[in-house]
Amino acid sequence: MEMVLIVSPKGQVRCIYDELLDLSVLGTISVSRASHVEPDENGRWLANLQPVDGPTLGPFARRSEALYAERNWLQDHWLNPV
Repeated sequence: MEMVLIVSPKGQVRCIYDELLDLSVLGTISVSRASHVEPDENGRWLANLQPVDGPTLGPFARRSEALYAERNWLQDHWLNPV
C-alpha cells in the first residue's frame, strides 16, 4: 500500500485521505470531502467530483469501480495537477 503526501513550501500537507497513516502525528488536520459516490436511479454508481470542481464519472455497475475511478481522478487531477 502507498499513500502520497504533497508538502507545500509552507509545510502544508495535502493527500487523499486513507487510514494507512495516522495523519495526526503531522499536526492539526483538516479533512474535507472531495466527492460523492452514490447510486443513480437505476442502481448504477456515479462518482461526483463537483466539490473539487471535477466531473461526474460513470455510471459504473459496481460501487468499487466508482471508488477506483474516483481515486484515480483525484490522484491525476487534484492531488498532482499537471
